Amino acid sequence: MSRRRDACLALIVVAFVAVLPGFSAAQARREVRIGVIGVPSNVDPALALDGPLPLIARHVYDTLLAFREGSTDVEAGLATRWSVSRDGLTWSFVIRDNARFHDNTPLTAVEAAASFNRFLHPDGEAPPTAAWAAMLRGFPGVIKEFKAPDARTLQIVLNQPYAPLLTVLGHPSLAVVRRGADGRLVGTGPYRIVDVSAGRVALEAVPGHWGGPSRAERLLFVEIATDESAEAELDAKALDVWFPANAPRRADGALQAPGLRVGYLAFQTEKEPFSRKRIRQAVATALDPSVLGLTLDRAAVPLQSFLPFGVWARREGGPILGGSRDQVKKLLAEGGWPAGYKPALVTVTNGSSVNMPKLAETIALTLGAADIPVTVRGEVTPGAKSPLVTGDYDILLTEAGVVGGDPHLFLFPLSTSEGVAKGPRALNYSFYRNPRLDDVLIRASQLAFRPERQKLYQRAQAMLAEDMPWIPVYVRLQWAVVRPEVKGLRLQPTGLHRLDTLTLSP
Repeated sequence: MSRRRDACLALIVVAFVAVLPGFSAAQARREVRIGVIGVPSNVDPALALDGPLPLIARHVYDTLLAFREGSTDVEAGLATRWSVSRDGLTWSFVIRDNARFHDNTPLTAVEAAASFNRFLHPDGEAPPTAAWAAMLRGFPGVIKEFKAPDARTLQIVLNQPYAPLLTVLGHPSLAVVRRGADGRLVGTGPYRIVDVSAGRVALEAVPGHWGGPSRAERLLFVEIATDESAEAELDAKALDVWFPANAPRRADGALQAPGLRVGYLAFQTEKEPFSRKRIRQAVATALDPSVLGLTLDRAAVPLQSFLPFGVWARREGGPILGGSRDQVKKLLAEGGWPAGYKPALVTVTNGSSVNMPKLAETIALTLGAADIPVTVRGEVTPGAKSPLVTGDYDILLTEAGVVGGDPHLFLFPLSTSEGVAKGPRALNYSFYRNPRLDDVLIRASQLAFRPERQKLYQRAQAMLAEDMPWIPVYVRLQWAVVRPEVKGLRLQPTGLHRLDTLTLSP
């Protein structure tokens, strides 16, 4: 009799809950299912600079500083305050006192120093250095040592002043971790890893995280290889969010935002006539951003600045691309365009979502209509004898990214004399040398005072807009597709979107 009564009560409770206002299966399921391409089998944050791994890792492992919403500027993370010595060589960070690792170990400056020292002093394993080297000028690069003078103070000692350190400390590849008793990495983030298996990583919200409670109790990352598969999973409500590599086929629920990958034209400034500023300016003036936009379609948008949207210190000024036919004609006359000259435009094979050959043809047609005849020579691939390292081209269409979100890691390699040397390490594909610009960008990389750095980068971009050694053409878009029930997703320029804010509405 008792069992029958209990069963009846259970049925009554279920029926009552089912008719509660606003109740739905979505409320019962607080797991958000996220489709990505390339689910990692090892969630070590230091192993990658971009892609799904850093996106997953930023929810498991906190960083000393964190990127602000919609920007690459930084704010407090595990460090609540920071300062730098007068010589710019020692940065001191005050570690917050309410952060704990997922194994309940309190975070101290000693633990933070040990986390970074796994790169410099690895314990029986090869340190993951690719992302580190990209952001810290090689390995060990600008870093000399990490110290913890007391339980709450972490000091990073440099070999040379390096102000971009603050920005790149917001990247998950430099997150704070510790080795647990089982040898696995443990973080202090809002989620802990509860499952890593073939094609999936499951995260579970951590109670009492210093940043406040997460809205989604679980995040499940699953491998989705194609748009067709993603659409079927979304329609079946087996997937809530899909991050495609390129523009999705469907428009319903699609979100887009500019990322940090920039396409640009580099002039070989060691060759005539592109050694002349007026000729380079004429090319920029002849390019019509509206025509470029049609060719770029949904892969990218035209860029009218030397830094993409969302990168701190971006200069908002006059447009770089576009102008009248009379302006182009005047610049060509002042620059002395040689009669009968037809430069070659080559593109780089880089796996871009942008159709580079088609864009190159559009650029050639546009320039030809402005009396700047151009021949599209085709694609080149990196290699020891590649035109990229020999400088055997007139105009180059290629891409570069704002590494780690700091303007130094984009403007400096593309524009200064340091990157000019021909060879496999060539980065300045315009072979442009300007001692005044070198000085501005070097000082900007050394000054710790952020407002002063911003002024210097504004000046550097004005100088580039005047000389035009290379021309920004587009910035690639990043995409997401969400079901109507998903709320709270805002795309971050870095691709490190916050997913702990997601909710599933009825």
